[in-house]
Amino acid sequence: MDNNLEHKLNTLDPKMYGEKAEKLFTEGYNCAQAVVYAFNDILELDDKMILSLSSSFGGGMGRLREVCGAVTGAFMVLGVLYGYSDVNAPDKGDHYTRIQEFANRFKEDNGSIICRELLGLGSGASEPTPEKRTKEYYEKRPCPKKVYSSAYILATYINEIENN
Repeated sequence: MDNNLEHKLNTLDPKMYGEKAEKLFTEGYNCAQAVVYAFNDILELDDKMILSLSSSFGGGMGRLREVCGAVTGAFMVLGVLYGYSDVNAPDKGDHYTRIQEFANRFKEDNGSIICRELLGLGSGASEPTPEKRTKEYYEKRPCPKKVYSSAYILATYINEIENN
């Protein structure tokens, strides 16, 4: 890892990343896109690629209402920063430990990592077509705050990883 990236990673401002992710969500990006894209200043990936890659994970995996997109977005960031590409990597368990730790922190702060539970919905998927983003939509959904929470927790966690 280059020194500039190392310096960036141990000095992340959780509030700034939370606000950035929440703003992206309210601009129309889905929950996963908002979290991943908020961190693209350190990931430095192609915008179109990162937004396309994360687009399938909104609404709890394509509106299936499974794992919250804000959580999977954070998993993607952790994967880019700390994941493995070698199938024989000896530290796969270390990476999965980080993923589980993030999930536990999100669950502790938000009550669940499951989209339908966070939204108070019944079982099953939602219609594939998302609702129109209106003022009423944002008032009745906890999603902007969940996106903020995910990015805040993630920036805090990355700082901890980098400073240990």
